[in-house]
Formats: sequence, structure tokens, C-alpha cells
Amino acid sequence: MIRDFNLIVTTRRGSEADAAVELKYILVELGDEEVIVEESGIKGLIVAKTSMKPEEAIKKLREYLKKHPEEFMHIKRVIPIEKVVKTRLEEIREAAAKLAHKIAEHESFRVTLEKRFTDLHSMDIIRSAAEKISRKVNLEAPDKILLVQVLGGVTGLSVIRPEQILHVDKEKEKLAREQRGA
Repeated sequence: MIRDFNLIVTTRRGSEADAAVELKYILVELGDEEVIVEESGIKGLIVAKTSMKPEEAIKKLREYLKKHPEEFMHIKRVIPIEKVVKTRLEEIREAAAKLAHKIAEHESFRVTLEKRFTDLHSMDIIRSAAEKISRKVNLEAPDKILLVQVLGGVTGLSVIRPEQILHVDKEKEKLAREQRGA
């Protein structure tokens, strides 16, 4: 698995290879000739390294989805990743501290954790990630999310706005509602 991925993509278990081909095709269509897409070794997950910034990739994928929803058959969610570290509490703490500048002083945040194949306890990971961030916590409606994605021995982190995760099925439903109402 590539260690410096900047996108995590979810799919149905058993559809990882199809989702990888689909994602690579779409990103190449969007002009990224250097994209690397690999299965993660975790059922239902693939990772990608795109030459675009992850938030730009999400924006372009969302625009492409609006024009070509039929092209998204296997991809379920696309999650932007800004930093990848080894799954150690100290490395997670330091990476989160380096991303904290993306949360303005007046903004609130929450930590959202998804973990796979680790014995670390969720609260230990969340405490480590949030430890050096002196901003207001809002679990219900935060301005920003400190996203922590544990994939066994590696962990991806990002500071994003809630809408910066691409939820393909939700977007398709929204498009269908708009078309019916138009």
C-alpha cells in the first residue's frame, strides 16, 4: 500500500479492484496523469495518491459526479487526507498539532475517528489528536473536523469542513431530487 496517499475511498467489500479502476479512470479524466490507486489490504477501502491537493480532488470529483453520476458505480465515499503517519499516539498528536492552524481561533472543531486493525483505544487516539489544539469543541455542529483515519499501521489525518467528504450515494440522491423537482 502506498504510504503517502492523500485520498481514502470506501466501497462495498469485494469491490475494491473495481473501485480502484473506477477512481483511476475518473481522476485521469480530470487531468491527473500521475495518480496512483491501490487496494489498502482492508476490505472495502482503497487509497490513492493524486497530484491534486486532496480538497481540490474532492471538489473536482463532486463536479464530475454531477455531470456523470453513472460513472460512480463502486465508489461510496472519498475522504481527503493531508498527513500520513505511523499509527503511534505521539505521531498522531504531532501531525494533528501541525494541522491545527487550519482551525481559526473563532472556529469550533471535533475529532472524527475511524479505525481499522489497531489495538489502540478510540479515546486514547482522540485525546492524543486533540491534545495540542486549543479551540472550542463542538460535537454536534463543528466548523471543522479533525479527521483521523487509522488503517492498521498507518494513520491519515485532515482538518476539513464537514462537506469536504464526498458521499456518492447522498450526492446521487440529491441530484435525483433536483431533477424530479426541475
